[in-house]
Amino acid sequence: MTRWLCALLLAATTLLSGCGYNDFQRLDEASKAAWSEVLNQYQRRADLVPNIVASVKGEANFEQETLTRVVEARAKATSIQVTPETLNNPEAFAKFQQAQGELSSALSRLMVVAERYPQLQANQGFRDLRVTLEGTENRITVARNRYIQTVQDYNVLARSFPTNLTAKVFSYAPKPNFSVQNEAEISKPPVVDFNKK
Repeated sequence: MTRWLCALLLAATTLLSGCGYNDFQRLDEASKAAWSEVLNQYQRRADLVPNIVASVKGEANFEQETLTRVVEARAKATSIQVTPETLNNPEAFAKFQQAQGELSSALSRLMVVAERYPQLQANQGFRDLRVTLEGTENRITVARNRYIQTVQDYNVLARSFPTNLTAKVFSYAPKPNFSVQNEAEISKPPVVDFNKK
């Protein structure tokens, strides 16, 4: 009887070690941590942008509308509360991504203003703003890339055999990955015209 019980326990341990349960736990936590880093970078941007814009605003006299859009987009982006459950709710996830996309778009318009008004580029405060914004956007891109990779690893595990069986048993559905709202628009090449004044 004890041999039979030991053999059954050994077989169960062998089967469970290849089921991927621990891998699901590890990758689920990795994707949550990666998303937290994306949120951390969004928060850094939200905290940093108004302070820098306020200091540059005092020195620069340029399109007020652009700065207003940046401030409004920042307010909208920070008004959406994100929880770990947001990652599993495609509608809430899309809404959050849209708000962040609007802030990125407003910041892009701010950069276009800089190119249109060369006298602003000579202003040290504005140059510092540009460098900070570029660095911030690069940090966000790195954090997004890490999140995309962890979700990819998780989803491959959820869809691969035999771990897909574990995924079905424990309801580990594939996670939505990061996407852009305006894919068709951003796939067009930008128009650069130096003749506009």
